[in-house]
Formats: sequence, structure tokens, C-alpha cells
Amino acid sequence: MHKSKSTLAVLLLSLIARLVLIETLIDCPAAAATGVVSKDEVCDSRADYFLGIEDYPNAVKLHRQVITTHPRNALAHYHLGFAYGILGKRDEELAEYLRAASLGLKQWDLFLNLGLAYLEDRNLQAATGALETAVKLGPRHSEAHFNLGLVYERRGMLAQARQEMLASLELTPNEADALNMLGVIEAEDGDCARARQIWSVLARTEPGFEPARANLAILDRRADPVGQGLLRDHPAFRAASSDEACGNRDSNSWCQPPVR
Repeated sequence: MHKSKSTLAVLLLSLIARLVLIETLIDCPAAAATGVVSKDEVCDSRADYFLGIEDYPNAVKLHRQVITTHPRNALAHYHLGFAYGILGKRDEELAEYLRAASLGLKQWDLFLNLGLAYLEDRNLQAATGALETAVKLGPRHSEAHFNLGLVYERRGMLAQARQEMLASLELTPNEADALNMLGVIEAEDGDCARARQIWSVLARTEPGFEPARANLAILDRRADPVGQGLLRDHPAFRAASSDEACGNRDSNSWCQPPVR
């Protein structure tokens, strides 16, 4: 699934904050009447509890009940969409994210997840727009920059991809997936020397990170196609060809990190 643990952690922190807010409103019902917060700006504590413990079928059921009573509750639509996404119901997920956005919800992680859903759906243009919004709303979140850079790379927009990957690394220095992706971007842009430097450092500092070793092996194979038969016996080349390292892909394709 495209839902990452880091994104889920952000969401859960948001849920905890909102549960505290709901409890406050229970103790102080006058707050809602004064316009501090509306019923459409908080979700349901029980529904969010099931989302928090990763009981997604019950989270879907209870969030649907919330929406039946409060159809304009943007946060409930977002949370429902998130649960649908975890369950693999892409169409329902997208519909709920779009409904939340149309109701005015302006959370960076909503647009991050919307962009990731579009990316899984291979709708790169829509993914770009959503992730650009995520970066605008959450410029200090490396996940937004990383995934926008990933989409730019897939669209062949290498200058923009490099810029976003560097922005991600500025926020989370030495992050292996972002460094590996920066190497991919440099290689695709023709700077194989820079790519080799990035992957060599990464392979040395993160010896358990297979994609860096995989890409170094692919780089060597492309530089020495005559000797590729010998390279097939090299441990690095076996890592480059393994599903565990890179997923299902052609052995000549760069090993790229997953969306997160």
C-alpha cells in the first residue's frame, strides 16, 4: 500500500490532538456555540479510535455513520478515505479525499495521500497537482518533497525532481531513499559520475541498504556490457536483480525507492 508508517504516524498525532479537543468540548459545550470550532471541523472519537488501532473495517463503518449525520464533516471524509486506502479500495479512497478537499480541508497530509493515491493509479498529472499542494501546505515535511520529486522524475522533469529531492534531504539529511533517488535523477540526467559518487557513499554508510548496491551494479553493467556475464556472479549484481531489493522490474532499470 502507499500508506507509509511515517504518514500514518503524522495522522495519528493529528488524531490525538483532535481527541483532546473533542474531550474539551464535552467538558465545555459552550465552546462550539461561540464559533471556536464546528462539528464539521472535528471527527468522532470512537471512529478515530478504530482508525488509531488499525481496525479499518470498523473505522470505515463508524466514519460512514458520522458522515450520514454530518455530511459536510471534511475531516471524517478524509479519515474515511484513509481507511478505504488501507483496505485497497482506491476509487472510494479518492472520492473521499476529493470530498474532504472540496469541503475546504487544508491539511498537507490530505493532499499527500491524495497524491499517492493518484500515483498508484498512474495518474501522474493529478498526482503532481496534489503533491504540489501538499508541499505548499507543509513545506517542512520531507515526505511531501520526496514524493513530489518522485512524480517529477517519472514525468521526466529532472530539474524539478532534483530540486525537490534536495529539499527533502535538507529536512532529513542522509535519508537513504532520498539519496538513492537523487542518484537515479543524476544518472538519468547523464551525470553518471555524480550518481556513482552518491551511491558509493550510500553503500558505504548504509551497508544494509540494497538499492544503492543494486544501482552501482547496474551502472557497472552499462559501462561494461561485454563483461556482464561475469557480473552476473557478483553479489552486487544478484542484489540488483532481486525482487527483495527493487521489486518487480527489468534488471536494466534503476532501483528506485517506493513512495512513502
